[in-house]
Amino acid sequence: MSLYTITGAQLAFGHVALLDHADFSLESGERVGLIGRNGAGKSSLLKIVAELAKPDDGLVTRQQNLTTVYVPQEPEFDTDDTVFDAVAAGLTHARALLDEYDAVANQLADEPEGAQHDALMARMNTLQSSLDAADAWNWSTRVATTLQQIGLNGEARVGSLSGGMQKRVALARALVVQPDVLLLDEPTNHLDFDGIRWLEDLLVSQRAALLFITHDRAFLDRVATRIVELDRGRLLSYPGNFSAYQTRKAQQLEIERVENQKADKLLAQEEVWIRKGVEARRTRSVGRIARLVEMRNQRAERRNVQGNVKLDVGQGEKSGKIVAELTDVTKRYGSRTVIDSFTATVMRGDKIGFVGPNGAGKTTLLKIILGELQPDEGTVRVGTNLQVAYFDQMRAQLDLDKSLADTISPGSEWVEVNGQKKHVMSYLGDFLFAPERARSPVKSLSGGERNRLLLARLFARPANVLVLDEPTNDLDIPTLELLEELLTDYDGTVLLVSHDRAFLDNVATSVIASEGGGKWREYVGGFTDWQIQSQRSQQMAQEAQKEASKEAAKDSAKDSAASKDSPAGRNAQRAAKLSFKEQRELEGLPEKIAALEAEQKAIGAQLEDGAIFAKDAQEGKRLSERYAAIDEELLLALERWDELEKRRK
Repeated sequence: MSLYTITGAQLAFGHVALLDHADFSLESGERVGLIGRNGAGKSSLLKIVAELAKPDDGLVTRQQNLTTVYVPQEPEFDTDDTVFDAVAAGLTHARALLDEYDAVANQLADEPEGAQHDALMARMNTLQSSLDAADAWNWSTRVATTLQQIGLNGEARVGSLSGGMQKRVALARALVVQPDVLLLDEPTNHLDFDGIRWLEDLLVSQRAALLFITHDRAFLDRVATRIVELDRGRLLSYPGNFSAYQTRKAQQLEIERVENQKADKLLAQEEVWIRKGVEARRTRSVGRIARLVEMRNQRAERRNVQGNVKLDVGQGEKSGKIVAELTDVTKRYGSRTVIDSFTATVMRGDKIGFVGPNGAGKTTLLKIILGELQPDEGTVRVGTNLQVAYFDQMRAQLDLDKSLADTISPGSEWVEVNGQKKHVMSYLGDFLFAPERARSPVKSLSGGERNRLLLARLFARPANVLVLDEPTNDLDIPTLELLEELLTDYDGTVLLVSHDRAFLDNVATSVIASEGGGKWREYVGGFTDWQIQSQRSQQMAQEAQKEASKEAAKDSAKDSAASKDSPAGRNAQRAAKLSFKEQRELEGLPEKIAALEAEQKAIGAQLEDGAIFAKDAQEGKRLSERYAAIDEELLLALERWDELEKRRK
């Protein structure tokens, strides 16, 4: 049985139908990725499921006592709250029940036998049942456990946390409720690569059903067991992850194109027939005329696939062969070294991705390369004839009170792109802005629409160096794919900061990565190539360290051989010696750890595939719980192994 079902839902804003007789259901244990164009109505659907909004029409059914928690794109907190209090706010209802239970218990102690006493007793029994059902007796322990699982300090102030850490607090506040359905709107916003990987692992191991909106294709591939696309008012379901969806979607669009082509051809033939019928005879087939009227209506109601953005960047004159040359560059802020002795050369035509945790200094390094910021040490040689176009992730370049047309072409109705003049209305149309919106203020646009406008402004200006700071935020998937094609074919230099792994893989020819402690290193290839090379480097360093440790251990053994023969040495050996039972336990721990890891890997593969939830929802739930339990068992086994190994040595 479905946890939640919508049948024949309708929702419209003005003349635009966001939901047009749409159907949707969510099964236990499913992880559903909701995708669609910006402005298609994805967030509206999520709010309907969260019971924060209602459809104009349609039937909504949900299981009794279903617990649903919604995490918006930009969670709101009282910045003075501690993290513990912010997370505990998710249990407001449970804590209110507990407070009422205590109040009723106190009243009951002072109330003599009688009708009032019986009423209080009945209320107390009801509250006790509710508290048992909500597992509210140990709410404080639940909060502490959730904080530990997510890696948060309960005593920290929310206002002092970064955007990524505040996102973790919002997730903890949702998970502490132990919901049946978890609803996430753009959960990867503000998270760096490590944060996104952490979130993927967390969601894959959760027992709750999941419905989430994201444009991160790699995230969809890892987490989703089903893709639901909101397309022209309809909800279309595709089993599997995003890669499987892409294949099926292409096949479906081709079938739809062929069917529409046939219908249009038949309609044209019938139009010819009825015109000839008027000339040739007075009586015509009533049934055929009725069919023609119906075909005309169907053609009028057909909502064709929305066109894609037409991107074309204004190519400036060629820059010099060398865009920037950095030699032993160091930059500090106070006692913190952001860049430490970094050397690199940026050549014309390079497409470089800058990766690293939030706050690592990616934007600082970009500004040094462009000559906008001077290093504390080292030299920077900036190339000649640079025409830089800058895409700001905070959209600070947009004046919210200006109209769209004035933002693109101030004081003129024409835009020149690659030597060709284009009317500003037509140019805005290339970016999917209707002519009637050209005079609207920028503040009336959604986040995704503002990003499109900023891209329109960026590409209207001739440039040979594009600097893109988080350009993928809020862009829908078709626009992302088109932007990738444009940047791949672009002759100039691209400097790119992004946490979209698929985007980096498809665009970047090299990656400059933060290695920690102010150290930066350049790797050839995209995000995946960087990960592979980085892991190999770490493995080689660990192997070299092990060899050095072995040599040091041999030298140490020679030095201590004589001291072991002394009475004190023999006593110390006896004190450190493990018992027979402990020795057997130590010998068996590596095998136990390997078995647990293998079991968890096998369960993870089943959960990621998602087919288990369709076949047997209960088995899927059991596997999710077992996956989380193995984490605890592994932690205990590793701690025990470490303890026994230290004593043995």
